[in-house]
Amino acid sequence: MSVLVYTENWDGKFKKLNFEQVSYASEIAKNINTSVVAVSIGNVEETELKKLGDYGAAKVISVNEIKLNKLTNQAYAKVISQVAEKEKTTILIFANNYTGKAVAPRVSVKLKAGLVSGVTALPSNYEPFTVRKKVFTGKAFADVVIKSPVKVLTLAQNSFGLIETENKAQIEKFVPELSDEDFRTKVEDVHKITGKVLLNDAEIVVSGGRGMKGPENWGPLEELADVLGAAIACSRPVADEEWRPHEEHVGQTGKIIAPNLYFALGISGAIQHLGGVSSSKYIVAINKDNDAPIFEAADYGIIGDVHKILPELISAVKEMKAAEN
Repeated sequence: MSVLVYTENWDGKFKKLNFEQVSYASEIAKNINTSVVAVSIGNVEETELKKLGDYGAAKVISVNEIKLNKLTNQAYAKVISQVAEKEKTTILIFANNYTGKAVAPRVSVKLKAGLVSGVTALPSNYEPFTVRKKVFTGKAFADVVIKSPVKVLTLAQNSFGLIETENKAQIEKFVPELSDEDFRTKVEDVHKITGKVLLNDAEIVVSGGRGMKGPENWGPLEELADVLGAAIACSRPVADEEWRPHEEHVGQTGKIIAPNLYFALGISGAIQHLGGVSSSKYIVAINKDNDAPIFEAADYGIIGDVHKILPELISAVKEMKAAEN
């Protein structure tokens, strides 16, 4: 019996969310007196694989097949299911990102397992197995009971802290049984945006709304993002007016993000927008309307003209950065 974590890699490297997953799995494993097994698919160096042990993985199973260098949901689900059966897994943990949302349901079907997506805390009970998730765009919580012998969870980003351990992970190679049928979907090419921080990966996001008043006023916002090493986002009206590209639109109808820090500049905070950013660890809002809904969701709020406050904020951040150096 074990807790299995699928740890996606990005160009052979793991990210903070992977270590969150392993830390989360490690705490569950302690409570049910078992161990954590991490599975990595793709070409990842052993030194990188061993980092998973620093957060509680007792074993890391590496699957390095050329055919699996590009994500194919069917094949990945089959590989993870085979590893789960080999390790006699009862609980599987995925990230609640695009890959997790695509692969976890397939794995749950293969293993006849109950699935809960967007889990935000450790199980409150193990008999029956009960986990918590956000509902109604983050305005409420639901406690969900899984009755199947095998459970599949996708963990919401930033919902669990990192817990480092003295554990040393054992690295094990695994060769899955795959057929051509598992690769019916052909990935011909992958195009990645380069030269800027990607929204889905960003720890800090600086976002603007209609309060910016026009595309010509985006300079200070871009400067703040540059100083912070942040990604740039916008509300839907801004994208619809073509002030900013649609790829930067966050919200229920855009990208769902969960950075550590989210700046909402001139954004009123409609429920559709909050539905895409409510999982942010901290939200800082600047708006001249003190009744703007964004202030109900914000951890920190400044009431005032964003065009006057932004230069002061940029200056303060630069001073802080200079003091650190």
